[in-house]
Amino acid sequence: MATSTTQYLGDLRTEATHILSGKQIITDAPLDNEGKGEAFSPTDLLATSLGCCMLTIMGIAARKHGFSIDGTKVVTTKIMAQNPRRVGEIIVEFTFPPNDYNDKAKKFIEAAARECPVASSLHPDLAQTILFNY
Repeated sequence: MATSTTQYLGDLRTEATHILSGKQIITDAPLDNEGKGEAFSPTDLLATSLGCCMLTIMGIAARKHGFSIDGTKVVTTKIMAQNPRRVGEIIVEFTFPPNDYNDKAKKFIEAAARECPVASSLHPDLAQTILFNY
């Protein structure tokens, strides 16, 4: 089964529809690549998906081991590289709500983040910098 459909709307903008849910995402080219920067760019989505995936897999690990990461936030920073133009580094910085995570819980959290499917799917030349603030 297909995952999504995407339509080019013109003026460097697309609209992607998730087939199963019908939810939509608009993309726009970034300011530094002839766009208006009025929505996520495709490379913004790539970087953001890394943080989302890591949070999801961390949540699964936490649930399996009897603790919660509810309220955890991630700030994702995409750094572009040139020749060819590409994402060169993604920095994901997690901030956890006040909780007394023991060393074992932290180990589960950090291993889960590094093993998420998006992280494993990215090219090894794309630097993934992961920061954990407990």
